[in-house]
Amino acid sequence: MEFKQSLAQRIIIAFALMSALVAGAFAMGIVATVHLVEEKLISAGLGGDLQRLLLMDSMEDWRHRPEPDQLFYFSGGRGDFELPKDLRHLEPGFHEVFRESLSYHAMVEVIDGRRYVLLQDQSDFEERERVLFAVVLVGFVLSLALAVFLGWVLARKVMAPVVRLARQVRHRDQLLGLAPPLAPDYAADEVGELAVAFDATLGRLRQALSREQLFTSDVSHELRTPLMVLASSCELLLENPAIDERGRRQVERIARACEEMRELVQTFLMLARAKHDDAAASPQGSLTQVAEDLLGIWREPIEKKGLELIYRPGNPLDTRYNTTFLHAVMGNLLRNALHYTEHGFIRLTLEPSGFVVEDTGVGIPEEKREAMFEPFVRGSENRGEGLGLGLSLVQRICESQGWNVSLSTMEPNGCRFHVELSQVKS
Repeated sequence: MEFKQSLAQRIIIAFALMSALVAGAFAMGIVATVHLVEEKLISAGLGGDLQRLLLMDSMEDWRHRPEPDQLFYFSGGRGDFELPKDLRHLEPGFHEVFRESLSYHAMVEVIDGRRYVLLQDQSDFEERERVLFAVVLVGFVLSLALAVFLGWVLARKVMAPVVRLARQVRHRDQLLGLAPPLAPDYAADEVGELAVAFDATLGRLRQALSREQLFTSDVSHELRTPLMVLASSCELLLENPAIDERGRRQVERIARACEEMRELVQTFLMLARAKHDDAAASPQGSLTQVAEDLLGIWREPIEKKGLELIYRPGNPLDTRYNTTFLHAVMGNLLRNALHYTEHGFIRLTLEPSGFVVEDTGVGIPEEKREAMFEPFVRGSENRGEGLGLGLSLVQRICESQGWNVSLSTMEPNGCRFHVELSQVKS
């Protein structure tokens, strides 16, 4: 069974339930004791009074012998001593009887066929019993309230280390190598074990993150040399007059792919560094400059596919952004639109602090819409090109820069990507 209450609330509830059980058992014990005293002690006293009455010598003196709060009856008695009909069915022994609005304790004896009944008014006893029950009830309620208060105090004391650990985890970047370990701040108890486990897990995460950053940085750095060789070779081939038109187009295609890959390598390298100083030292550019640069790259392949490229320059703010990252984000969205659009248009709209890329392509199924920014997820699985990493890269860049990217659908079909850029002045 799952509990929706917090751990502190569970401690308070457990403490209150335990107190309620103990106080309830104690109260029931008091009530049972009262009834036992009523049956044993009062019956013994009342039986003794009846025996003294039976030992008197003269029957004519009955009226003077009972106590003021007692009534005495017997079979064949004269006047007020005559046994009433409502008491004739009582068996020998101790009883509690009710006559009109009053209650009595009764002791019955049968001697030689004659029934003797001694009644004692229990109004005073009932009053004391009500006071006792009220005291027991008040004590039960107070003990329950005290248990809740003590449970709250103890829960705060017990949960204080857990709350402190959660606060430290929440407000410190534990993945940083300089972040101190948490375990030395806690005792060698369950919370200390949790802190030790958390430190160990964070250590493994730091190592994995460091290995990923080193691998990405090394691969990105090593790829630069072969890309430069490819770019230089393409330039030399394009300068050769002997190459025909078909070969020239293929070389130009290779050159464009090399340039795209060079930019992608640069993007991965900057993401691997993940340092604000490196980002500040990177080339800065305006939204309009990056858009016009990308339009020069993508206009030909888009129009060659028979699509219309619509550009709405708008009125962007005079804000400078990381050119490498902005180029990668906008370029990946344009590439994605080209890849999934067969008919219609691709539209790039600039806004004061962002841009929108729209297309009339196949669209994205609703069940995949939330997962489209995850790695290796593609909108249409029947397309063999691409690994589904473009949108994942877009999401990573936006998260690193504090930007926001959102996806919505176009009517009747297509996609609309909206990127909101943080306004950091250069």
